[in-house]
Amino acid sequence: MPLVRIDLAKGTSAQFRKTLGDIVYKAMIDIIDVPKDDKFQIITEHSPEELNYAPSYLGIEHSSGLVLIQVTMSVGRTVQAKQAFYREIAEQLHAQLGIRKEDVFINLVETARENWSFGNGIAQYVVA
Repeated sequence: MPLVRIDLAKGTSAQFRKTLGDIVYKAMIDIIDVPKDDKFQIITEHSPEELNYAPSYLGIEHSSGLVLIQVTMSVGRTVQAKQAFYREIAEQLHAQLGIRKEDVFINLVETARENWSFGNGIAQYVVA
């Protein structure tokens, strides 16, 4: 049920963006128990002036390679699972794509299960 939005600066290849999305998807399956085939992602590149962020926050220095990842999902994961999820994504983006761990910004948005419709105008997670 997660909806993933990934925003980054223009200039990456289609393969880079695919790998980025695949890394996030694999971490969702492996760590936060998302079912196989539950993959809905929007990956958008922006011109530099469209990404407005602090160069430093909480002692973390951000570069022009900042990647913003927002995952909207149903409630229910533990803090430990969320922390493992963040860590896995940062580590794999660094290992596979060379993205600095400091440049991996992740935001989780939790919502009730009745707030999802996957098609046909039906809230599939609502028991009738």
